[in-house]
Amino acid sequence: MTTLTSPLRKLDDYRWEVPTSYKKGMRVPGLIFASEKMLPALQMDQAVEQVANVAHLPGIVKYSLAMPDIHWGYGFPIGGVAATDPQQGGVISPGGIGFDINCGVRLVRTNLRAEEVRPRLKSLVALLFNKVPCGVGVSGSIEIGKKDERRMLTQGARWAVSEGYGSEEDLEATESGGALEGANPDVVSARAYERGRGQLGTLGSGNHFLEVQEVEKIFDEETARAFGVEEGQVLVMIHSGSRGFGYQICDDSLEGMRRALTKYQIAVPDIQLSCAPVDSPEGRGYLGAMRCAANYAWANRQCLMALARESFEKFFGRSWRDLGMELIYDVAHNIAKFETHEVDGKKMKLCVHRKGATRAFAPGEEELPGPYRETGQPVIIPGDMGRNSYLAAGTPRAMEETFGTSCHGAGRAMSRGAALKAARGRSIEKELEEKGIIVMGKGHKGIAEEQPAAYKDVNDVVEVVHAAGIVRKVARMRPMGVIKG
Repeated sequence: MTTLTSPLRKLDDYRWEVPTSYKKGMRVPGLIFASEKMLPALQMDQAVEQVANVAHLPGIVKYSLAMPDIHWGYGFPIGGVAATDPQQGGVISPGGIGFDINCGVRLVRTNLRAEEVRPRLKSLVALLFNKVPCGVGVSGSIEIGKKDERRMLTQGARWAVSEGYGSEEDLEATESGGALEGANPDVVSARAYERGRGQLGTLGSGNHFLEVQEVEKIFDEETARAFGVEEGQVLVMIHSGSRGFGYQICDDSLEGMRRALTKYQIAVPDIQLSCAPVDSPEGRGYLGAMRCAANYAWANRQCLMALARESFEKFFGRSWRDLGMELIYDVAHNIAKFETHEVDGKKMKLCVHRKGATRAFAPGEEELPGPYRETGQPVIIPGDMGRNSYLAAGTPRAMEETFGTSCHGAGRAMSRGAALKAARGRSIEKELEEKGIIVMGKGHKGIAEEQPAAYKDVNDVVEVVHAAGIVRKVARMRPMGVIKG
């Protein structure tokens, strides 16, 4: 092992360690997945420091992990992963989940070919833009009463399906069946309920999107067949989360978690890592509310997919089933879940925090639906509006090294302010249209903030997790049309 630039120590071409000697109080080393090409930008960011800070959490096991899309975040870096052992005083930290609880992605196949859609692409994107509500604070057309509201928060996507927004097959292709058990609507604040009302079936703003894509390249023919994808096929990707509801739940939790540091005599190097033991009133309360937000997000994406299906039905004059619009998979990005993993030869039930990171379970894992137990879990990795997105599969090595986790996207390379400055005097929409990509959004500002240059190249990011063996590349997609908030 050689030293490149403190504190990182090179383990191999794609793994870099932050040793426990770097900072007093680190309970485990940090482990960052990155290529040498990524290091200069990585070490200019505070994210490496955050990896070291997370290693101070009580009960953390094995490593404080970061994926190659790592960048600075609240408490944890975006791309950060940590598992704590409740039996050893392990904690839950809202900073390890984030404000947009269960922000995630779902990928829908179609039996349409890119060549038949491309001549009518602009009209299709316009229809989707008019059908799918998007933008800051925008309300949707899905109304829900207070009684149904609580049912939705405990049932998640299953509630949406029971209301006619999809099918049972959709639930089988959704992580955790589209709902976490243990959601407790009684601990959710009135303000969170208020912010969540009217936002079901809405995309939101920022990096959220609905994208029509073409499958550009297949890397693994056998797995691609099992996932139902082939070159030239049109797919639909939806990226959204729990909207203002989840944001408020995170915000509500922070003051109580700060008080918990004193109550339980927990020392952390950053107040943004405020936390409480998993098995404490504060920990149980946050988990109950966080699960409500996670279920809200799954219901939201289920409703968004229903709106996309309706749009395709209207545009092509065929039912969504005739169009082959089946859900490939839905994955969560910002969530904490209890999972059993092997650590030092011993199976342990751990609280796994994933902050801007995607679960990547290997073949044989019981939670995976039947067809995916042989292939490994579909791992969906969106890129930016001008490059690519990927479909991959989870691997045994991910289970061994990362608690079954991979990157969640490209990761920002530029702040929103810097992106706006870089876009002055330009039309990002026009630049993308010249590449054959139609983009529609609520305003030029949001699109400028999300321009391709604002992100790392997803091709480089995915190459790291593929070469490191924690996912297996299956297919690469290219954007055709995008709607943004």
